[in-house]
Amino acid sequence: MAEKRQQNRKSRDFKGRDKKADTFKTHEKKQQEKPQSAQEELSGEMIAGKNPVLEALRAGREINKLWIAEGVKKTGVQELMDLAKEQGVLVQFVPKQKVDKLAENHQGIVASVAAYDYAELDDLFNAAKAKNEDPFFLILDELEDPHNLGSIMRTADAIGAHGIIIPKRRAVGLTAVVAKASTGAIEHVPVVRVTNLAQTVDELKDRGVWIAGTDAKGSADYRKMDATLPLALIIGSEGKGMSRLLKDKCDFLYHLPMVGHVTSLNASVAAALLMYEVYRKRQEANG
Repeated sequence: MAEKRQQNRKSRDFKGRDKKADTFKTHEKKQQEKPQSAQEELSGEMIAGKNPVLEALRAGREINKLWIAEGVKKTGVQELMDLAKEQGVLVQFVPKQKVDKLAENHQGIVASVAAYDYAELDDLFNAAKAKNEDPFFLILDELEDPHNLGSIMRTADAIGAHGIIIPKRRAVGLTAVVAKASTGAIEHVPVVRVTNLAQTVDELKDRGVWIAGTDAKGSADYRKMDATLPLALIIGSEGKGMSRLLKDKCDFLYHLPMVGHVTSLNASVAAALLMYEVYRKRQEANG
């Protein structure tokens, strides 16, 4: 994936943009631009906030345009501005009211980017091979809340998971809200979108990956998990949990002990606990 992104970055054609040093202007010396319609300005996904935009630039995402609110301290966004200049990204300094109309919780920075590309299953295996590690994937069973997906991606990046698998139907995809919630992790965690999760689980098994899921009844404590195996962990949806079909395909079922009054945890919280248990045990196994 990293090589693919680098190639995309190198071959990108910034049509209509002057790459000379004097292209990048501050708001005191704004670029002269042709008038754009609202539809042209808002083409593609919108990502907002310093860190999400900065990570997009670092990862070589194709950014159509970058808006920075007047009054934002340049010392706080210098790296962002340098990367934009290096990549030939069109930057415009505008009144804060303009940025408010483009996105919420923007910290004075909004970018219009090309739609996110999904990875292939082989990309996930290659990511594990590049690190000389046994595969560790997340399978999200019809997760619908973009904030949960973004949070899971953030934790997956933190613990070094090799990728996430989601279904095409009845599930959230890679959107601007997910990007914001992931605080930039979306640029580093490959996501595969498949037509049939059950068939994908069968393929993973054929390729030597063990499948683990969560079940409150008749399952082992998650702290007894053998996390050193090539592993794919299924996280159920917010309302229904893991489907019966996928549960039947699991090699292992674990539960999270709870002594309070609630019967379940938020999907992203449960996923974080399980991911860190995998991370902890793999770290111990590697000394």
